[in-house]
Amino acid sequence: MIVTFTDFGWQGSYIGQMEAVLRMRAPQVQVVHLQKDAPTWNPRAAACLLAHLVGPFPAGTVFLCVVDPGVGTARRPIILQTPKAWWVGPDNGLMMPAARAQGLLGAWMIPYPETAPSVSFHGRDLFAPAAAGLARGEDPAGDPIALASLVGRDWSPALREVIYVDAYGNLVTGIPGGDMPPSARIGLKGHRIPYARVFGEARPGEPFWYVNSMGLVEVAIRCASAASRLHAGTGTGVVVEGLPGGDADDKGA
Repeated sequence: MIVTFTDFGWQGSYIGQMEAVLRMRAPQVQVVHLQKDAPTWNPRAAACLLAHLVGPFPAGTVFLCVVDPGVGTARRPIILQTPKAWWVGPDNGLMMPAARAQGLLGAWMIPYPETAPSVSFHGRDLFAPAAAGLARGEDPAGDPIALASLVGRDWSPALREVIYVDAYGNLVTGIPGGDMPPSARIGLKGHRIPYARVFGEARPGEPFWYVNSMGLVEVAIRCASAASRLHAGTGTGVVVEGLPGGDADDKGA
């Protein structure tokens, strides 16, 4: 299958135009739109979110990833290969934490076609054709790229900030929840936020943190928008208090 991850949003024709290219060029391949509202113009936050979403997909998946504020500039359009998947998108770090976790095997520059692509829509004109070709079993057509030259090769899949705000106003952070004891508190916008296991165990009207289905720490308010109540959004900084041996800032979470 081809799995898309973009910041195109829910309105407009961008997803439809890109999907049309995929279906024309690889009509037998299933297309899944994993995310249409990734953090806008923010490859770093989007990379953290993407890294925690791709685990369930089967071997052979082609991930088509577009959060690309540098579209039309000298940033490279690339293909990455791992033992489990192909990755198509801009060389701005967006795909690196997820691909590196699977084990990078190779990278290629996507060649520009004879008909010049739009300078503002490489998702449709460069990335979608490349993804369709890979899904049909074709080899990458471009020149190899040294793995050490890829942007974001040293990025961690963890980030001490809000990386996504969902439709309910819940604040998804880039902090993995696996090592978070229930006694820890989240510092956000002057609030010291306690833990609750699920929404039904939280006190109505008060913010709490829990570990969401992606395994990330999420700040929420039962039956209310944490984003609105706390005046927080993508990029808002987060501090962890009460971890054994020091807080998360000292541990690089």
